[in-house]
Amino acid sequence: MERELLGGKFRIEDRKNDHIRICAERDVGAKEISTGFRDVYLIHRALPEINLSDIRTEISFLGHSFSAPIIVEGMTGGTEKAMEINAAIAEAVEELRLGMGVGSQRAAIEKPNLERTYRIVREKAPNAFIAANIGGAQLAAGYTIKEVASAIDMIGADALVIHLNPLQEAIQPEGETLYAGILQKISYLANRLDVPIIVKETGCGISCEVARMLEGAGVSCIDVAGAGGTSWAAVEYYRAAERGDTYGQDLGLIFWDWGIPTVVSLVEVVNSVRIPVIASGGVRAGLDIAKSIALGASLAGIARPVLLAALKGPKETKRFLMSLVSQLKCAMFLTGAKSIEDLKRVPLVIVGKTAEWLRARGFNPDLLYARRSGVSEWACLI
Repeated sequence: MERELLGGKFRIEDRKNDHIRICAERDVGAKEISTGFRDVYLIHRALPEINLSDIRTEISFLGHSFSAPIIVEGMTGGTEKAMEINAAIAEAVEELRLGMGVGSQRAAIEKPNLERTYRIVREKAPNAFIAANIGGAQLAAGYTIKEVASAIDMIGADALVIHLNPLQEAIQPEGETLYAGILQKISYLANRLDVPIIVKETGCGISCEVARMLEGAGVSCIDVAGAGGTSWAAVEYYRAAERGDTYGQDLGLIFWDWGIPTVVSLVEVVNSVRIPVIASGGVRAGLDIAKSIALGASLAGIARPVLLAALKGPKETKRFLMSLVSQLKCAMFLTGAKSIEDLKRVPLVIVGKTAEWLRARGFNPDLLYARRSGVSEWACLI
């Protein structure tokens, strides 16, 4: 009862501002769990037989052209500060021909005067790939195709993201832990919407079992959003601490590192479904993006580092994203990959805890990555 009364005092706008502030100012990264990218090694090719200037990073994703396999994950909206952040990101992705999502649009659906904090994205990025965003919990709580269509139309979206955040909802005093029946509603929407549906986690990863369920429901893409990057249990821990919510603090501490590491989740999902997969959750550099593509991802999604750049404005956001592309190209050059398709076939090695976890789950890197077209067959598990 204490947490219910406490939760009732919070406005959605206050919660969103809390999230921005805490992510910008606090250490919200995973502590004991890692993404697994450090356990993935791309094999250096001393004779790349290509010129760095000839490397091309263009890709096609869900019928849209990207200059590089990068999408800025949906983060915010619903407040004045959020509008500034969305505007900065949108301006950068438009100029660089990348993609982006917006944060949950529940705030604007329930308070139409907040729509402008999301609409700014399409105004600043008239040609970029933009994804709308609705929570799975809101679908379970009663959102219909009417509310979903409103979110899509609000920003002229090219796709709809349905985010799954059961851990965060469980810790928030105002959280909605209604998850029964979501898969059926996702299937219903997939059969009736004119835009593709992307289902994503929010930092705890997606298993092969859930991925198969989602593919069966008709979704067009899965965004794994694995553990090892920003912990939303940590974010909610800080919010709870600021409000004297001891229950939330205890939950946040216990589940700070809950989830499936990003690389493990990515390998499981890529090798279990035939739809595109986005690698996200602790992606921090162009080398992480290169490893994600080599592991089978179609795109890599990045969030908190872009948020920190966007707080400084569109120029810093653009500079950061350009740096990611430059790092990606360097990794491609060093592996002899002239295109993104080539990068998907480079040899790699998976070691350490990531290899152990994958083997325990029945995914043996020996078999998954040993045989790549035109390269050696000795990629191994150590």
